[in-house]
Amino acid sequence: MGGAVGLKGTDGKTILNKAISLGAKPIASQRAETFLAELHPAKKSLRLIVGAGNMGENQAVKCGFTFEVKGESKNETASEDTQNIAKEMVKADVDLLVFCGGDGTTRDILKAVGMKVPVLGVPTGVKMHSAIFAVTPQAAARVAIQYLWDGLPLREAEVMDVDEQAFREGRLSAELYGYMLSPYEPHLIQGNKLESPMTESEVRNQAAIAIYIIEEMKPDLTYVIGPGTTTRTIGDLLDQKKTLLGVDLFQNKKIIASDVNEKQILEAIKGKAARIIVTPIGGQGFIFGRGNQQISAKVIRQVGLDNIAVVASKSKLDKLNSLRVDTGDSELDKDLRAHEINVVIDYKSIQKMVVE
Repeated sequence: MGGAVGLKGTDGKTILNKAISLGAKPIASQRAETFLAELHPAKKSLRLIVGAGNMGENQAVKCGFTFEVKGESKNETASEDTQNIAKEMVKADVDLLVFCGGDGTTRDILKAVGMKVPVLGVPTGVKMHSAIFAVTPQAAARVAIQYLWDGLPLREAEVMDVDEQAFREGRLSAELYGYMLSPYEPHLIQGNKLESPMTESEVRNQAAIAIYIIEEMKPDLTYVIGPGTTTRTIGDLLDQKKTLLGVDLFQNKKIIASDVNEKQILEAIKGKAARIIVTPIGGQGFIFGRGNQQISAKVIRQVGLDNIAVVASKSKLDKLNSLRVDTGDSELDKDLRAHEINVVIDYKSIQKMVVE
C-alpha cells in the first residue's frame, strides 16, 4: 500500500506504519472483492477456502460466497499468517491457490507451498516483478475460470523481488527466489520484468528520444515524469538529477519537485496545464499501475488522456505486442484502452500503440 505515497513497497512494520502516517490506503481488500465479483457466475460450482477475517473471509462475505475458513481472524497480520494459511490450503487439496499482494507476499507463498499446488497472483502491490501475476484482478478471475474448467497449461513461473531499501535509494537490485507452478495465458498473465540492455545503440536511442521530448517542452507547463532509464535521460540532458525509480515534476526544463507522491502531484497540477511522460515496463508493457502508482487515476483524470506521452526505445517496444494499464479504476482503464497512445521511439519518430 506504499505506491501512491511514493514508498515503493511496505515490507516490514516500520515502513508500513510510515505509509499509514502518510495517508496510504490498503487496496488489497478492494481488489480481492473485484476478483471475487468476477467469479460470481461460477460461485455455485466452486469450493472456496479463504483466510480468516480480512485475509479473505470478510471479502467473501461481501460478495455472497459460501466458503470454508482457515486460520484465526486478527487485527494485525504478518507474513507468518500468510504462510500458515497457504499451508492449510495445500492440506485441503485446493486445485488453485489465489493470493492478493506483491512480490513480498509471493515470496511468503513460495516458502509455504513451493511447487505443491498451482498459484495465481492478484496484483495489489507496488513491486510486481514476479511472473505469477495476472494483469488485473478481472484478468485473474478469467484465468482461474479458464484453468479450472477449460484447462490452461501450467508453467514454472519466476518469483522475483527487489531490495526495498536499495529501491528507495534509486538502485534496482532484483533477485530470483525460486519458481512456482502457475496457469499461463499470455494475454492475461503479465510475465516477469525485463531490464533494458544498456548497449551503445540503446543509449543513443534513449538520448534521441530525450532530445525530441525536450524540444517539445512548453513554457510554464508542468511535466509529471515517471521512473525508468529512458525518462531519466531527459533529466540527464537537461542537467537535472532525475530519480531513476521515482516520479519527478519538471517546469521550464528544471526539476521543481523530486520523488513526489500522489498528494504532491495533485497539489502541483491543481488548476494548471500538465503533461504526463512515462515509459512502459520492459517485458510487461505496463504504463500505469506498476511501479508508478503515484501517477494515480486521480492524477491521470486531472491531466487528461490527451496529455499523456509514452517514450520507449525500439528494442523495448520490439518485445511488446501492446501497452497495459491497471490503475485500479476500471472506467479509466476502459477509457485508456479505447484511446490510441502515441509512443516516441526515436527523434521525431512516433508509433501508435493500442492499450490492452
